[in-house]
Amino acid sequence: MYAFEGKKAVVTGATRGIGRAITEALLAQGALVHGLYGGNQAAADSMQSECSQYQERLSLSKLDVSDYKAVAAFFSELESRWENLDILVNNAGIRRDAILPMMKEEDWRRVIDVNLTGGYNMSKFGLPMMLSQKYGRILFITSPMGHLGFAGQANYSASKAGQVGLMKSLSKEVAKRKITVNCVSPGFIATDFIEDLPEAQVKAYKKMVPANRFGQPSEVADAALFLLSDQAAYINGAVLEITGGL
Repeated sequence: MYAFEGKKAVVTGATRGIGRAITEALLAQGALVHGLYGGNQAAADSMQSECSQYQERLSLSKLDVSDYKAVAAFFSELESRWENLDILVNNAGIRRDAILPMMKEEDWRRVIDVNLTGGYNMSKFGLPMMLSQKYGRILFITSPMGHLGFAGQANYSASKAGQVGLMKSLSKEVAKRKITVNCVSPGFIATDFIEDLPEAQVKAYKKMVPANRFGQPSEVADAALFLLSDQAAYINGAVLEITGGL
């Protein structure tokens, strides 16, 4: 579909859900992908096994994207192997839901640290590898909750709104170097990210979607691939909603 042969990509949250779908889509189009995951070793092992046909172009490693020094060390090592970077997908994200008066301080901080600060860390240290070649694609996976807001998700919604603001500013800083920075904003997608929701809540959410269904990770990956491609060179600072009309 798109020319990703030989392109070098880093994807965070790469072993499950949307991140895995984007990683597999990039691999299928010929890219080299270094996928990062936060801690689910079983998911990483499963992906490594199930994607064995891409073993020469897929590498996975554990990294806490909120850890500034660890991210710096990761990119220092990556640069010694790759020299440049074409694609960065900031997908890593967590939820720790609670209404604000009951929300623990550590849950507020952790969600902001992973979802928002993680994107800052990855972009800060990944950009020099793009700036040197005057080319790059950065994509944030945000959420409609950033502007809609849901009860019990103040931390998550704030982090997602922050991602859009970060993307908007960064897109203006790097555009002259032929680097684009955009967001895709998936609504309700059928992944394990929403598996813990009560059945009644799932039914209520589904009724909110005009399409009357949840999306599939592959549908988000298809949109992501376009924004990461050379064909999207004039799309910068944009948020593409993938919500079924939410």
